[in-house]
Amino acid sequence: MVYKKFGKRMLDITISLLGVIIFSPFIIITTAILLVINKGKPFFTQIRPGKNAHIFSIIKFKTMNDAKDADGELLPDAHRLTAAGKLIRRSSLDEVLQLINVIKGDMSLVGPRPLLIEYLPIYSIEQNRRHLLKPGITGWAQINGRNAISWKEKFLLDVWYVENYNFILDIKIIFITFKKIFSGEGVSSSENITMPPFNGYN
Repeated sequence: MVYKKFGKRMLDITISLLGVIIFSPFIIITTAILLVINKGKPFFTQIRPGKNAHIFSIIKFKTMNDAKDADGELLPDAHRLTAAGKLIRRSSLDEVLQLINVIKGDMSLVGPRPLLIEYLPIYSIEQNRRHLLKPGITGWAQINGRNAISWKEKFLLDVWYVENYNFILDIKIIFITFKKIFSGEGVSSSENITMPPFNGYN
């Protein structure tokens, strides 16, 4: 109970501040590289639903370019992912900037990943329970498949975490996350660079 009221936030702030300090050289170098590759646009921001579906702006490194087809529509993700972007994603460095979101209080280190706001109207009542907690940089679903599992499996894992999280579980998830980062396991789904869009059924 103490962890749920105060401890989780203390863990978030402590590790996030430490993380920003440790990763600062990587953040500076990656920003400089992406400034050149993405023509002055090293960062990607997007609004996402947080706790109780409160909307906030998430920040990541920009791993895709803005290439468009003849009709002015963005090309598929696989065609826009840059060589540097692939490396950044494999190392999960694109998620490092979200430590800022954690420090601000928009996110937690561990929790269900914040998804697109377009999905909000099509969640089932059970799936929507994932918004009872702050979204996380990593989570139970991330260490159990990440983009390599189906949406149905992902939501089941998210809701399970909401109902069962505690200090030991969070430490376990953080530890396994670092282990998976170095192996690159589960970064992309089997057929896609990113997860296929959620349509309420898949």
